[in-house]
Amino acid sequence: MALFADVASLAEYLSGEPSRLKKRAAIAAALRSAHSAAPASNDAGLLALYIAGTPFAESDPRKLNAGGALLSSAIKAITGATDAALTTAYRRHGDMGAAAFDLWPLQATVTLTLSEVATTFAAMPFAKTTAVRGELVQRLLRRSSPLEAKYLLKLMLGDMRIGVKQSLVEEAIAAAASVEDGTQVLVKAVRHAVMLEADLSRATAMAFSGTLDQAMMRLFHPLGFMLASPVESPEEAVARFSSKPIDEAEEVRVEAFLEDKYDGMRAQIHCGESSRVAMYSRNKEEITESFPDLLEAFASVPASTGGLILDGEILGWDFATGRALPFAVMGQRIGRKRVQAELLRKIPAVFMVFDLLYSAGELQLDKPLKARRNALEAIVEQLGTLATSPIPIEDRTPPAQADLFSQLEPTAAEEEKFARLMLSPSRLVESAEEIDRAYAAARARANEGVMLKAANSHYQPGRRGLAWIKLKRELATLDVVITGAEFGHGRRAGILSDYTFAVCGPAFHQTGELLNVGKAYSGLTDAEIAELSAWAMAHTLEDQGHFRTVEPIRILEVAFNNIMRSERHASGFAMRFPRILRIRDDKPLEEIDTLDRVEEIYQSQVDKPVE
Repeated sequence: MALFADVASLAEYLSGEPSRLKKRAAIAAALRSAHSAAPASNDAGLLALYIAGTPFAESDPRKLNAGGALLSSAIKAITGATDAALTTAYRRHGDMGAAAFDLWPLQATVTLTLSEVATTFAAMPFAKTTAVRGELVQRLLRRSSPLEAKYLLKLMLGDMRIGVKQSLVEEAIAAAASVEDGTQVLVKAVRHAVMLEADLSRATAMAFSGTLDQAMMRLFHPLGFMLASPVESPEEAVARFSSKPIDEAEEVRVEAFLEDKYDGMRAQIHCGESSRVAMYSRNKEEITESFPDLLEAFASVPASTGGLILDGEILGWDFATGRALPFAVMGQRIGRKRVQAELLRKIPAVFMVFDLLYSAGELQLDKPLKARRNALEAIVEQLGTLATSPIPIEDRTPPAQADLFSQLEPTAAEEEKFARLMLSPSRLVESAEEIDRAYAAARARANEGVMLKAANSHYQPGRRGLAWIKLKRELATLDVVITGAEFGHGRRAGILSDYTFAVCGPAFHQTGELLNVGKAYSGLTDAEIAELSAWAMAHTLEDQGHFRTVEPIRILEVAFNNIMRSERHASGFAMRFPRILRIRDDKPLEEIDTLDRVEEIYQSQVDKPVE
């Protein structure tokens, strides 16, 4: 049986190897060795899964429920380390697994097998208490060498940090399963099987057995989301999508669909199989429980559709005006396990669909966007009167999916049902001027901007290519002063790289009042971060461990997409998607922006909440 030490040793090698080809070769060799040693076992599949950084298959909804607090307690219990010692080790590496490696007692024998790790992982989601789960973790770790403990902790936290993505493991599976007699396993076939089955371990077994062509699509596991690349102007968008003119006299025409870019929550909805419904976020987390109004509506989708996977945006919706609610309002519903009737009334949700990934028992990904759009329009027309649900007038326990159609009779006030499925308007565009007008109209509707999608593009899960682009413009910039710095993680461990910043408060000229308005960690070069980190160390006013307050003398220019009212900062505002544009050492503190300026920008937003 393969040992977890094999995974740990391989992961340690991969973390220090910059060559992608050498990484792939090392993973392939380890997979081939694990399969040859025990062809009937699942060792090779588990090795592939763990090196990819996932304790369970993507199609498996189980969670380890092992957070930082539980794992920190386990480390201290086994090593005898104090809080201070663990904090020091963590700050040194920015990684709990590496911190544990520094503190771990030596283990003379290494006997922990992959199947034993899998058995413990399988038990953890069903542990009835944190204490029971903690005991399972400790039992596993007490049998581990320092290197095994390092990578067990990384695996449980879902952050291996070894420079290996799933796509590289898929390539290694294909290489490992290819044999000397000339039979070649194609990476494309492995990736297709992984997409259909959502199970890297099972795809590994299928590759070695030559049965990749038997992979079958199943609903209720998320496919990768196709992503868009940003552009800064309509002219840049036209250059991306223009067809080549036949002669110089012919006008260049754009071959792209244009639609509004909504500021909601990107999601997939899987439905149409019995009355089951599942919703998945962009990071592939299931979010169904947070949207019982959508669950009830999409449970009405008939099985005659052959099952559907729809790609779109979950929006808070104002049915009176026919517009999306600001994200600052919609955000109140995100992440909730139980949504009270009051919130369902205040922020009703709709699903703004813009793509079709699966229907009539077939994936639609390889069809051009034009064909997918035509099919989607027909589906939305069919489901428009079915995918509806009422706005509740009182709290009630969310029904189990199987019980959706066995509820008590609704009151007269509840009988009105609202359409929860909407089709994102889309049209072909032909010029930069048309895109510019569409952008202005989208902002007037309180949407983020516009999307442009190549009319003949296929859907590429998990890819950010040039077939889809998004045009968003920064709302404004502010000159701010750094008031605090926080240590980063991973590559930025030991570096003060996350900066909290402030604007002048109303009493600035009397008392020097500064009010924090945001925090950012992106936009600077490595050299600039190193310089700012050294400066923050030298100008620390208060050391709070992971965070330091600093002398307010360094000025930054920051850009952002939105400003929201927020209790997170003393200013009463928070920036959305802040980015550092540059360090402004040419500006004195007295010239930074004020709270009045922040309020002015906030009030200028067409998508601010109604107050």
